[in-house]
Amino acid sequence: MGSGQVRVAVAAPNELAATAGTRLAAEGGNAVDAALAAVLVTMVTEPGLVSLTSGGFVTVQPADGSPPVTVDGWVEMPGRGLPPDGFGRGTHEVRTAYGGGTVMTVGPGSVATPGTLRALDHTHRRYGRAPWPGVVAPAVEAAHDGFPLGHATHSYLEYVHLDVFGWHPDSHAVLHDRDGALLPRGATVVVPHLAESVQLLATEGSEALHAGALGRAIIDHLADHGGILTVADLAAYRAVERPALALERSGWRLATNPAPAAGGVCLAALLALLDGRPRHGSWDVDELRHLVGCQHDVFGAGIGNHEDEDGRTTAARALLAHALGSPSTAHVSAVDDDGTACAVTVSSGYSSGVLVPGTGIWLNNCLGEQELVREVHGLVPGTRLGSNMAPTVGRRDADGAVLAIGSPGSDRIVSALAQVLALYVSGGLELADAVAHPRAHVRVRDGADPPAQVDHEADLELPADIGLPTRSVDPRSMYFGGVAAALWSPRDGLTAAGDPRRTGAVAVTGADAAHAR
Repeated sequence: MGSGQVRVAVAAPNELAATAGTRLAAEGGNAVDAALAAVLVTMVTEPGLVSLTSGGFVTVQPADGSPPVTVDGWVEMPGRGLPPDGFGRGTHEVRTAYGGGTVMTVGPGSVATPGTLRALDHTHRRYGRAPWPGVVAPAVEAAHDGFPLGHATHSYLEYVHLDVFGWHPDSHAVLHDRDGALLPRGATVVVPHLAESVQLLATEGSEALHAGALGRAIIDHLADHGGILTVADLAAYRAVERPALALERSGWRLATNPAPAAGGVCLAALLALLDGRPRHGSWDVDELRHLVGCQHDVFGAGIGNHEDEDGRTTAARALLAHALGSPSTAHVSAVDDDGTACAVTVSSGYSSGVLVPGTGIWLNNCLGEQELVREVHGLVPGTRLGSNMAPTVGRRDADGAVLAIGSPGSDRIVSALAQVLALYVSGGLELADAVAHPRAHVRVRDGADPPAQVDHEADLELPADIGLPTRSVDPRSMYFGGVAAALWSPRDGLTAAGDPRRTGAVAVTGADAAHAR
């Protein structure tokens, strides 16, 4: 890692987050500091999509050439120390049209043990170089001054602002006006007490949540309302650093989230099965057939059907052996001109709706994501849940270019990333064009009718003989994810691309300003 000031490119969900990244570089930080600052701002400024009690993963490619790693800060099943009759309370089900039809479980009992702050803390100590209080400072300021209610957040809240956020008085008060109407897009949101909570994180790190006053306030509130998260759960949580899952494609050495998470494994398998397609620019008819067939194979493999870590790992090995033997989430990406790349994906599920009084902190509902957890309180406490997240980094052999990329989007994360990477790495499109290109996603649901169908943006024309039922979705729909990518290359310098589906923002050191893409 170089000792001088580096320049960075950052892609993030909003302008406040993106510019926080370039600010950290100006203050002596690297791409890791930039990414962590940006994601902390994101967790403060995207209510409903993500919060400080999220879970997440950080993939880092160090500038010194050492192997890429992924830091696992994903959520766990809580309930350590509770008697059997302490489970099975504090939840209710919500049905919404969001995402083409989503059923979720919310309430105090849907809150899983969070891990993102532990992961950010760990990553900063190992790979950052700016002081931690400086990394957190932009988030403190955003919480204190207030932030605009952004496009992606507002689009989600339009579906759920009453069902998810209307039943809890503190949540309702923050997001609605005096007449009970959802605040308009662009309205300034100031969450009471949030700035003080983020300042505690700046001074105490993740200990403020896992062993300090913030954690105690959360546990006390949940205990009174049917939650199962305990002091023992917060104290026992540890971030886990693992070697990233490596894959070579078209001259790039890519590294992504390894098992027991499913997302990176499915991404690696899908890219391997695509085998260098598309060959020239966009997809031709035969390549589209192949893309759909590969997605069907990968998403039908059932890795996510295993709720235990060992089961997911075994299924992941089987899928990779096959593939490599064959011819409401948020994401931040950052790279620097020293060669460091950092990709961070975090999620609070769809949100439990609980805003803990006196803290300004919304709580996750990761136990209530029914596509990942079959029975809300059915796992052994301490079990790490499954995840589709796949924050990915890469280095190009020919010139040393570095890439950081990732996406939110539930089960569409993998298909979105695979298509963007294939179009950029193999097809030769410019990065921004690859991110904006129309997408398809094979949706596989056990017990659904039909059990598999191809969802596609209306401006991506599929061949008539695609082999599965199809569903056309409006172009640039949030349903297809929100890819954020940052790139440094010796030829072009620093660039970043935000997804027009979520009006992502980008910022580059020395450029005029962050802007929506």
